[in-house]
Amino acid sequence: MSLTSPWRADFPGILALEAEGQTYLDSAATAQKPQTVLDALLGYLASGVANVHRAQHLPGERATRAFEATRSRAAQWLNAASSEEIIFTRGSTESLNLLAYGLEHLLQAGEQIVVSALEHHANLLPWQQLAKRRNLELVVLQLDHTGSIDLQQAARLIGPRTRLLAVSQLSNVLGRWQPLAELLALARAQGAFSVVDGAQGAVHGRHDLQALGCDFYVCSSHKLYGPDGVGLLYGRREALGKLQHWQFGGEMVLDADYQSARFRPAPLGFEAGTPAVSAVIALGAALDWLNGLDHTAVVHHEAALHAELLAGLQSRNGVRLLGEPQLALASFCVDGVHNADLAHLLSEQGIAVRAGHHCAMPLMKSLGLSGAIRVSLALYNDGEDLRRFFSALDNALELLQ
Repeated sequence: MSLTSPWRADFPGILALEAEGQTYLDSAATAQKPQTVLDALLGYLASGVANVHRAQHLPGERATRAFEATRSRAAQWLNAASSEEIIFTRGSTESLNLLAYGLEHLLQAGEQIVVSALEHHANLLPWQQLAKRRNLELVVLQLDHTGSIDLQQAARLIGPRTRLLAVSQLSNVLGRWQPLAELLALARAQGAFSVVDGAQGAVHGRHDLQALGCDFYVCSSHKLYGPDGVGLLYGRREALGKLQHWQFGGEMVLDADYQSARFRPAPLGFEAGTPAVSAVIALGAALDWLNGLDHTAVVHHEAALHAELLAGLQSRNGVRLLGEPQLALASFCVDGVHNADLAHLLSEQGIAVRAGHHCAMPLMKSLGLSGAIRVSLALYNDGEDLRRFFSALDNALELLQ
């Protein structure tokens, strides 16, 4: 395996882990950070911090300019029509909860919310609980043998009572792009809102949200090589205008007295309180760094790594892949071996992978599994990482099988 990553040296964390004898293969959970992100964090924190939007002094103006510059970069990254269509949250999970509460007033008893069988808990539980609160029907789209949403069944289930469709762009367990264009068209035909969980998908490729045509799209900074504690919520202007406010406090108020208040529209109306200023500014640095990459080279490198990963797993006796992964990751189980035991032996050899249900417990139950091992890749991984993984896997399986 001679695959090398020209971007590996940009990541001090990867180099530090390697020096400790650790091989990091858990980037679908959270990604390491390039030096430029660390520089942006320290640069802001060391040069005089200030709150944003509400101060007339120089530190406040400087922080606000940098903060809003990230909003503009995020809008460009996602090809939103305007930076005003980008709301900063604390992550994809908060974004999805914001939508579940913000849209609640538009849904009536007996109407339907449609999700898929592969959803992360973050894109299932907010809708499940909304369905309980409003006496709605939660409809679950099933998968085909590859791990893709079954479009024929979806066409039957998405109907006149469907008011909202919420689906993942790229499965965090099965590693497959989902057929968004077709699913979103089905939702539009019924006048339903559409929500796309892009937590995994945003990391791989550039996505034109105007062309995609969803109402809302969410992703997280920490998976996108940026700091944790920040999420991006995109909403079409018309769709954002229908959201009710859900958190209340400073910044989001236009006018208040003791008995009533008026609130700002999006985006500031949905950013109550002091935001994660330093992390938002550093996310801007991450987006700048991503914009500077040779996108074609990244795609080819990630595809070659993934092909090597799949070939190695498929060549080993007893290893069973979940679905037919297309990129970024692969989840697998081993006949007669508990995933936790295998993960423990891999960890003892310095291999960092994820084991368990991957925040998709209903999916695992539907597959008849208590959990699985997930190996996930990023652009900083290389062929040597995979060589060490497979060597450790063989050692572990020799003990367990």
